[in-house]
Amino acid sequence: MSEKIRGNSILPARREQITLETGDGLSLVGDLSLPLDEAPVATMICLHPLPTHGGMMDSHLFRKAAYRLPALAGIAVLRFNTRGTSSMQGTSDGEFDNGVAERFDVAAAVEFAEFAELPHLWLVGWSFGTDLAIMYGLEPAIEGVVLLSPPLRYSTPEHLAAWAESGKSVTALVPEHDDYLQPAEARVRLAAVPQAEVIDVEGAKHLWVGDAERALDEITRKLAPDVPLPLPDSWDGPMERADSSAYRDRTVAAFKDVPR
Repeated sequence: MSEKIRGNSILPARREQITLETGDGLSLVGDLSLPLDEAPVATMICLHPLPTHGGMMDSHLFRKAAYRLPALAGIAVLRFNTRGTSSMQGTSDGEFDNGVAERFDVAAAVEFAEFAELPHLWLVGWSFGTDLAIMYGLEPAIEGVVLLSPPLRYSTPEHLAAWAESGKSVTALVPEHDDYLQPAEARVRLAAVPQAEVIDVEGAKHLWVGDAERALDEITRKLAPDVPLPLPDSWDGPMERADSSAYRDRTVAAFKDVPR
């Protein structure tokens, strides 16, 4: 009997805790979720929102990706806490460095995925994570990026020019009511990347509360284009439920009044 997939639904997958070792000697906490009985069709490397404002590998959208996409779309989901970031999974070494030394963190995640021979590597950044993707994600093994609520705060025209020259896929999902960069301005800023696809998400906000399913559908569209969409909203099989109460004071929304 099919059961409704909810925010805390955990579908079957092979899950393992991992440690990423950075080039400057830090250990980062992470996990990897793989399809249960088959090889993944693609790999999603998650770059989370600003850790000083509640961002972490367990931020709700990435949590739901790890819970659902291995089973629903055959996508491997690699999540990790950047330096100095804590979640229920643990705390990564080091301290937040305003997007500077985090370049080692992105490199460590890509290196791990390559060493594990995961297929078709994509970076999926959210908010602060989109800047990390743009600044440091232009690695040979990376096929493209999906940018969720990109503020384009740290990345520069030079970074965008490099992506334009690469020809690699760039997709930006821009909420209609984003707090930092709305669709019209995003189109202007990303016009420097001719291949960039800017998708206006009607009614959505920066935090994607209530719109996670739309985001997961668009991620799947890019990473696993053969998977029918929209993704199912029910599951006929084993399903666990996560206790999300531990995240109530660690959500990005809880930090909405903290100056950036």
